[in-house]
Amino acid sequence: MCLDYGYAEKHGQVTLRILITAGDSKLSKILCESLSTDHEVIITDRHAVSSDCEFFRSDLDDTDATNKLVKDIDVIVHSGQANLESTPTQLLDYHMRCTYNLLWAASEEGVKRFIYLSSLDLMDSYDPDFAVTERWKPIAKPNPAILCCHLGEIICREFARESKINTVILRLGDIVFGDEPNVSTKGLFIEDASIAVSKAIDTKLSGWLDIFHIQSVVPNAR
Repeated sequence: MCLDYGYAEKHGQVTLRILITAGDSKLSKILCESLSTDHEVIITDRHAVSSDCEFFRSDLDDTDATNKLVKDIDVIVHSGQANLESTPTQLLDYHMRCTYNLLWAASEEGVKRFIYLSSLDLMDSYDPDFAVTERWKPIAKPNPAILCCHLGEIICREFARESKINTVILRLGDIVFGDEPNVSTKGLFIEDASIAVSKAIDTKLSGWLDIFHIQSVVPNAR
């Protein structure tokens, strides 16, 4: 089912305006390509990015520029996947300050849904024999990339709890691109990741906050 945005047609696919952050990342580029088949996709990043989708450079600051970026956007896909070249300080700034600014602007401009791409690494501290579900609390390790995803989720929860914006958190497994071999018990093939994001955009959900663990069918999967 499609999201009921008030103007959705009763039949057929609804074309949405979707903003994807971290536009220079491999994941965001693939999502841009797959989602642009059915939707109008805009990407953003802190520096110039070459893309077939419309691009706007943004620092995601607490300024009117961020409001202009999200104006008339229906869904935001905010990538929490770590940039391995970033310093811990840069990671913290992106996941906390920038995520907060983006959510604040989105709530002010009436964005209908915010999708945060987190990580299943948050659940690694549990015993491998446990059947860990979305109801289990994440355990942040003293690893900047994992800790930052945890902090990003906290900010998303607070905005959703105040009913400022409908929020979906997708905890993604270890993404496997193209013909790369899968060596993880929580491997996630990029095709499955794209499908999961598409469903998070199009599916009608009832909660103020929905969390999903996303991984592919792989050997010894947790």
